[in-house]
Amino acid sequence: MTDRREIDRIVGAALDEDSPWGDLTGETLIPAGATAVADLVAREPGVLSGVDVFAAAFRLVDDRIVVAPAAGDGDRFATGEALARVTGPARGILRAERIALNLIQRMSGIATLTARYVAAVEGTRARIVDTRKTTPGLRSLERQAVRDGGGRNHRRSLSDVVMAKDNHLAVLTAGGVDMASALRAARERLPHTVHLEVEVDRLDQLDAVLAGGADTIMLDNFALEDLRAGVARIDGRAVVEASGGVTLDTVAAIAATGVDVISVGALTHSVRSLDLGLDVVIDAASTP
Repeated sequence: MTDRREIDRIVGAALDEDSPWGDLTGETLIPAGATAVADLVAREPGVLSGVDVFAAAFRLVDDRIVVAPAAGDGDRFATGEALARVTGPARGILRAERIALNLIQRMSGIATLTARYVAAVEGTRARIVDTRKTTPGLRSLERQAVRDGGGRNHRRSLSDVVMAKDNHLAVLTAGGVDMASALRAARERLPHTVHLEVEVDRLDQLDAVLAGGADTIMLDNFALEDLRAGVARIDGRAVVEASGGVTLDTVAAIAATGVDVISVGALTHSVRSLDLGLDVVIDAASTP
């Protein structure tokens, strides 16, 4: 679950963007004392993610609004199912509605897609993980959504792990630096708690990377035959990650090569938000 302070920071910024000086429509049309009850309803089946985020949008607008979830993060739901009930001042509900929906729809879309990838590799050793290809400002929420869908998280940021990718290696080799020596030197400078991952795009790079002491080796855009060969050559000396162009049509075959991890950028960078709606079911409009 994402930390409440982080949720409030993200949701608060979204609310400020959407209604910087209030909700002109609500304040013009809706009586100040009007109350309402609305249900969060699924327009299609999926996996839920973002219940606390959904509730935060209403809480930050008006703390008198009560959100009563009928399902939790990671739960599967069917079309037409009511997932939460929102009760309270109508102006606040209407002001928070779009931000609450935008976030829970996107998070549930990510969780639903992740669950499909996880199901596709069931029975293999492979774990499905996300990447840094996230929506700017929403990384914490999108990473949670991946977990709610049964996936795992890759590194959170550039500050977490030493991960030498193709452009890092290109700079090094252009300067005449031996890859194995560069990696060993990096390892010596790192605390023992820091993970070292190296991306390769050819089998002939593996010996130098293994000699450099990589903890994880990413085989980027490898054909299936080369993935199998890479797994065999690494032979348990490092975690093997497959990445690059992974789809639901190809992920099962990739998992069958024996890799440990499959990173899938599509989980966050091109996911479709799930269709969820907020339907007013009781309009108890009143003016005190």
